[in-house]
Amino acid sequence: MKLKITTIGNSAGVILPRELLARLRLKKGDELFALETPDGIRLTTYDPTLAKQMEVAEEVMRKDRNVLRKLAQ
Repeated sequence: MKLKITTIGNSAGVILPRELLARLRLKKGDELFALETPDGIRLTTYDPTLAKQMEVAEEVMRKDRNVLRKLAQ
């Protein structure tokens, strides 16, 4: 899909077609991440920072399952 860079105020931006927004399940105000890959730049809704934080949270939940169970009571 070819995208065109356009002027938005004093900045430049890319207009995402409705079809692309639908495929990415995005709406106005959502965040889109640009990740540099060996093949170029990848636009994604995947947040690598949040993914890492979730990995740590899941590890804590596995290790401290009994403590979390008592806290929930």
